[in-house]
Amino acid sequence: MLLGFAFLILGIVGIVLPILPTTPFLLLTGYFLAKSSERLNNWFINTKLYVKYLKDFAEEKSMKRNQKWILLITVDVMMVISFFSVSLLFLKILIVVVEIFKYYYFTFHIKTI
Repeated sequence: MLLGFAFLILGIVGIVLPILPTTPFLLLTGYFLAKSSERLNNWFINTKLYVKYLKDFAEEKSMKRNQKWILLITVDVMMVISFFSVSLLFLKILIVVVEIFKYYYFTFHIKTI
């Protein structure tokens, strides 16, 4: 339950700060609240936050084009910072592989509304 609310706070902060992606934090909120309490989960899925940012993704595995691009670009910025911050070749390769997989997944597995 505590993790659910912690990720909820991070998701809300992510709405205001463009460097924090909102959707992944709200997905984690939903996961942890669903595991902790049916009542809390029902409350969360009836909030405006859930409806605006997660409903399409959770129910239809789809996202609006602008949400998808904002998420991808935000994660790209974080990954580029990480890429230049690490010195181990293995970690740099891992970051590139994750980036490639991310674009593959978002292109072929998540529909665009």
